[in-house]
Amino acid sequence: MRIAIISDIHSNLEALKRALTEIEREHVDEIVCLGDIVGYGANPNECVDIIRNTTTSVLLGNHDEAAIDLSKTEFFNPFARIAAEWTGQTLTEENRAYIAGLELTLEKHGLFFVHASPVDPGEWNYILTPSDAAENFDAMPVDVGFVGHSHVPEVFCEDLWTREIVKGEKFIVNVGSIGQPRDGNPALSYGIFDTDLWSYRNVRLDYDIELAAFKIRKAGLPKNLAERLFVGK
Repeated sequence: MRIAIISDIHSNLEALKRALTEIEREHVDEIVCLGDIVGYGANPNECVDIIRNTTTSVLLGNHDEAAIDLSKTEFFNPFARIAAEWTGQTLTEENRAYIAGLELTLEKHGLFFVHASPVDPGEWNYILTPSDAAENFDAMPVDVGFVGHSHVPEVFCEDLWTREIVKGEKFIVNVGSIGQPRDGNPALSYGIFDTDLWSYRNVRLDYDIELAAFKIRKAGLPKNLAERLFVGK
């Protein structure tokens, strides 16, 4: 079975459509979304609608949570807070209810999925370093877990040095972000895992950043949210 794992769409319709077009071309068996469907970008309802209709399993992200409960923006930066407030006002009641029903974690096909971290998933902690990953391996019920949240694609192994997934070792894989990459590469990012071959591949694709940025500015959202798309930061 080949599973596409996407995360951190952040209301970026152009990036989401581009990713799903390629995923369809690859004839994967299943799509799992690790959350943060909304936030930052200008098309929250369109993105939620697409995710509802195309993905098998969807998890809750911190920006999804904040869009339906603004009290959760306490630690957001000012740009993220403005976007969360705008998103909350823009979402349809149907999509708000859908987001409210999302779970924090998922285990299936011998894999573990979560938006932020296996330890205390609702605290939205980041896994940015091997040290961060080391604190989370024991919380995984299986050998391979997938996360998003940091928007930076990475593979962490419990042995601290292995970079390619192999059987017999524990891994935490960050699939990166569809809608707002932050690793200095503006290309969207997601992952494909093959459960038969026990192999992982990170996919990077260009998309129409100009249109996504134009929509952000047109919606009256902070210009910073549009500008950062061009530099992947």
